[in-house]
Amino acid sequence: MERKAIILFNLGGPDSKESIAPFLKNFFMDKNIIRAPYFVRFFLSRLIAYRRSRKEAGESYGELGDKSPLLENSTAQAKALEDKLNADGMECKVFVCMRYWHPMAPDIAQEVKEYDPDHIVLLPLYPQFSTTTTRSSLQEWDKACDDIDLLVPTSTVCCYPFEEGFIQAGAENIKEQYETCLKETGNAPRVLFSAHGLPESVITDGDPYQWQCEETAQKTVDLLGIKDLDWTVCYQSKVGPQKWIGPSTEEEIERAANDNVPIVIYPHAFTQEHVETLVELDIEYKEVAEEHGLHGYYRAGCVGTHPKYIDGLAEIVRREAYRTWTAPDTGKRLCAQKHCRCPA
Repeated sequence: MERKAIILFNLGGPDSKESIAPFLKNFFMDKNIIRAPYFVRFFLSRLIAYRRSRKEAGESYGELGDKSPLLENSTAQAKALEDKLNADGMECKVFVCMRYWHPMAPDIAQEVKEYDPDHIVLLPLYPQFSTTTTRSSLQEWDKACDDIDLLVPTSTVCCYPFEEGFIQAGAENIKEQYETCLKETGNAPRVLFSAHGLPESVITDGDPYQWQCEETAQKTVDLLGIKDLDWTVCYQSKVGPQKWIGPSTEEEIERAANDNVPIVIYPHAFTQEHVETLVELDIEYKEVAEEHGLHGYYRAGCVGTHPKYIDGLAEIVRREAYRTWTAPDTGKRLCAQKHCRCPA
């Protein structure tokens, strides 16, 4: 039986107060995040890390005990997926590979080489493709593999914004909060699909992220099947002076307050709980809502280890584990899902 290695990619996060600044340096040094020459990124990354580790980021992670739960939650997803695949008869090991803090690509690539698989499947925990997330992770993985001559047939899943299990899990999480809101307030809530924002320049350069986020929301609404559902897509976590895609989540919270309608927020571009959900949504934006007189504030959880999401990931792996998506003529990866506008 062939042995498979499944690599789950995620952003990463600090594991202590001391690692907040170096994590931020790694993040802002990425040419996919700050598209500027090396020396500019070098200066800016250190300036931003110094300031944010003592202010915004430091305070946010302080709410979580000075560390991110992202690795712990991603590892739980990896275990659930590995258990599912092994139960289905696949000999495999699932690895978590973080982009900006440990465990990062060089260490995981070495672990995979020691595991000696017959085939590798690269699977991002970002459902929607972006140059700032998935492409960046894949570039770093390729470099790490080149550095240690890890040459194994590899399949790449670049995105899965319409995957059935992912959509079903999200719809169930929304429905639970929607019904709770109806029971407690007597009013039908507006559903806010909140995704991490990006500068407009990234989207105008061809990044499909915004379109994929909107399509994920639309397919989730279609599956919910709630008549005359009031819903919208919005974007959170703006950083820096550039113009970002909108509307912002804060603007939509204020609009709901003005319309005197309760809200259910669902972070449909995040697959596990971390600082942007546990602090930004659960604490900061809830305070914004209360400041504007909106007390009907509900938040649907991320898909996490929801059985339908894990089943969906397992189905993707089973489909991709026996074919290589690297085009031999160009070396470029091909998209594993049709109609997603992915430029991977």
